Amino acid sequence: MKLFIGYASTEGQTQKITRHLMDRLVDQGHSIELSALDDVGPLDLARFDAAVLGASVHIGHYQSVFSDFAEAHADVLNAMPTLMLSVSLAAAGHDAEDWRGLETILSDFTQATGWTPGQVVQVAGAYEPSKYDVFRRFVMRRIIAAKDPDADLDWDKEYTDWDVLNVQVDGWIAGHAA
Repeated sequence: MKLFIGYASTEGQTQKITRHLMDRLVDQGHSIELSALDDVGPLDLARFDAAVLGASVHIGHYQSVFSDFAEAHADVLNAMPTLMLSVSLAAAGHDAEDWRGLETILSDFTQATGWTPGQVVQVAGAYEPSKYDVFRRFVMRRIIAAKDPDADLDWDKEYTDWDVLNVQVDGWIAGHAA
């Protein structure tokens, strides 16, 4: 299968996730084109069998480059198998309100862009104070302290469950492999 994998990443976790998937899918025999969406340039998505697009949630929204890409390519994306990776710290928890918030963000995104992903996987991101500016570090420390009281707020912590992600993506691929 020939796949396009595109991503928008702020601190780098979504990039890390999509690179992991690229390596995994290449090892399974798939042909992959991986690109940061802010570097993609003109792209004919119709030459791919399917697309995997990933972005992270920040302050209730995905990156604008992700939304712009989805809107510009909505017709082609809606006509092919697609998988969206929605990366956030909210996905690391079990708080019902956080999960409802993620569904609202996704609903707003699909309404604004016109693209309805074939499947969405909510992926837990990472807490990376080493990459934050002073303001973001302050805000994120408060969020993490409330959500993960045992976390060491001075050190980076990855919440991504790689095994669960692999199973979800493998299942999606199996359902669409020719």
